[in-house]
Amino acid sequence: MVKKLIKFAVMLLCSALYAMSMASGEPDLPFHIEAKSVPPLRSMVDKKLQYSLRKMLKNNNVWRQLVKKKRMAVGLVDISDPFRARFARINGDFMMYAASLPKLAILIAACQALEDGSLTESPELLHDMRYMISRSDNACATRVIDRLGFKKIEKTLEDPRYQLYDKKNGGGLWVGKRYAQKGTRYADPLMGISHGASVTQVCRFYYLLAMGKLISRERSIQMLDILEGPELHHKFVNTLERIAPDAKIYRKSGTWQQWHSDSVLVWGPHWRRYILVALIEDSRGEQILRNLLPAVEDLLQIHSKKKPGTGE
Repeated sequence: MVKKLIKFAVMLLCSALYAMSMASGEPDLPFHIEAKSVPPLRSMVDKKLQYSLRKMLKNNNVWRQLVKKKRMAVGLVDISDPFRARFARINGDFMMYAASLPKLAILIAACQALEDGSLTESPELLHDMRYMISRSDNACATRVIDRLGFKKIEKTLEDPRYQLYDKKNGGGLWVGKRYAQKGTRYADPLMGISHGASVTQVCRFYYLLAMGKLISRERSIQMLDILEGPELHHKFVNTLERIAPDAKIYRKSGTWQQWHSDSVLVWGPHWRRYILVALIEDSRGEQILRNLLPAVEDLLQIHSKKKPGTGE
C-alpha cells in the first residue's frame, strides 16, 4: 500500500513538473521521460474514456453495426499529460487486414537493423524509408523488405521491448508479403493475414515513439521525422488539415478495396495531443475515417475539462 502511494505521489509530482514546463514553453516530441516512468500502455486504460468512446460509436448506426460485426476497430490514446496517458480501445486486440498501414513494421525493423549494424545507412535506403511512409510507395517498401528479410521484421515485431506482434494478445502488426505481385507469402500465425494490424498494437507503436522508447531516443526521433508531413491528404489528414492546420501530424494509412485504415499521432496545443488508430472493412471507410476524427476530438475536449488540476 505504501509503495503504491509513493508511486502515485511521484506520478503527480512528475505531472506537475510537466505542467510547469508547458507553461514556460511548448514541449516537443519525443518526451524526456525515464524508462521506469513509462507504464505499459495496456495498464493505462481509462474507464471513463473507454465508456465515452464506446458510447460515441454506438450512437452512430453505421459505426455501431461495423463494430458489432468486428469490421471496425478504434484505438485512442490521450497523451496531453505523458505521465497520465489515457487509453481506450474498441475491438482493440482484433487483428484485421490493414493494407499499407503495416509499413510501420518495416520502418521499425529497418531502424532496428541500422541500430544493430545489420543494415548500412545510405541515401538510397533513407529515400525508400521516407517515401514508403509519406507516399506509401510500394516499390520503396518492397526494396526495404528485400534488404531486411521477413525473419528480421518478425524478430523486431516480437521483441519483448516492443511486443508489436503478441501471440498472447491477438497478434498485431505484421508484414508477411512484399508490396509487389511476386513473392512468397508468410501469413501471420494467428489470423493468416499478410499485412495486418490491431489498433492496440499500432497505438503501442506511437505511444512508445512519443515517449522516445522505440529502440532509442535517437531512433525515435528518426522515425518521427519520417512520419511527419504525410504527402497523402485523405482520411484523417483531410480532416486535420481543415480543423487543425497548425498541428503537427505523424501518420501512416492504408487502403485496398474495402479495407481502409489510418493511424495518426497529433501534436497540437493543450488537449490536441493524441494518438488515433482505426481499421475498417467497408466500402465507405474513407468517409467514415474523415467523420470519426472530429467526433473523437469532441470527446477529448470534453474529457480535458474534467481532468483534475489542469486548469482547463
